[in-house]
Amino acid sequence: MVIHAFLIGAIASFLGSIPPGTLNILVLQLGLENKLKAALGFALAVALIEYPYAWIAVEFEALITSSPAIQENFRLLAAIVMIALGLLGIWTAKKPKMATIKMQKSGFVRGLILSLLNPQTIPWWIGVIAYLKSEGLIVLDTPIRVHSFVFGTAVGVISLLTLLAIAAERLSQMIKHNRMMAMMPGIILLVLGLFALLRIYI
Repeated sequence: MVIHAFLIGAIASFLGSIPPGTLNILVLQLGLENKLKAALGFALAVALIEYPYAWIAVEFEALITSSPAIQENFRLLAAIVMIALGLLGIWTAKKPKMATIKMQKSGFVRGLILSLLNPQTIPWWIGVIAYLKSEGLIVLDTPIRVHSFVFGTAVGVISLLTLLAIAAERLSQMIKHNRMMAMMPGIILLVLGLFALLRIYI
């Protein structure tokens, strides 16, 4: 059951990290800019934060899901963060020299900060955990099972982000001088942020 919990956590985290979101798009951007070392540091930082966030989701699932106001605020903050990061990504794509210096130095630190500020992780895991429990796919009734599951979530996200970074780095030479492609991750984040904001108020 311990290995089962780990595998379920890893698979759920890997698949859940595939849709475009703040963190995987930023890893993709680093890879496209040929900053593989910074991208891998970013991915490691995301995985380190995924662990406590997933643990919080497991421990406080019932408490957090009982308050719609908390979930609504998470969505609003998520929209604001994505819009801000999207604008930042577009701006840095227009100033590649400055972006190169900052990203080269702060891959891990940037990943750590943005992961902490990413408000989608906890409510997303609450939903996933509730679904897995309701389907009888996972039992988190002992500390070792909980931490096996949570460790699996960290392994899953770092695996997906590492694959994204490596794939993007290999493509970087093809689009090296294409400014529009360099701006694309920022544009995607901006669109996602605006869409999330519209869903709250419409």
